[in-house]
Amino acid sequence: MNRKQLVLSAALIVLLAMDAYSVYLYGYVGFFRMVLANVAGVTAFVDLVIALVLILAWMGDDARERKVSALPYLILTVALGSVGPLVYLIRRFADRTEPTASVAPHAVRN
Repeated sequence: MNRKQLVLSAALIVLLAMDAYSVYLYGYVGFFRMVLANVAGVTAFVDLVIALVLILAWMGDDARERKVSALPYLILTVALGSVGPLVYLIRRFADRTEPTASVAPHAVRN
């Protein structure tokens, strides 16, 4: 597991812990009632929805280019917000292969 994956995993754990605590205190529906209780909450919610729609579009395009299914991550995003993109990025960085010395360009001989 590389450093990016570790940082993303830590963010995911913190987010899931906060989500679980919020749902424990207010319930799933109660959470949305609290968020939509005033204009500041509605503004933050609309901003989050816009950001997540942009991320959904990027995830779909990126997954198509990488020839993987984005559907599980899109569903996670719709259901749990930032959890979907975090899980997608953790997996994406796991699939990356680091360049090695063997793929470096060779000198041209005359």
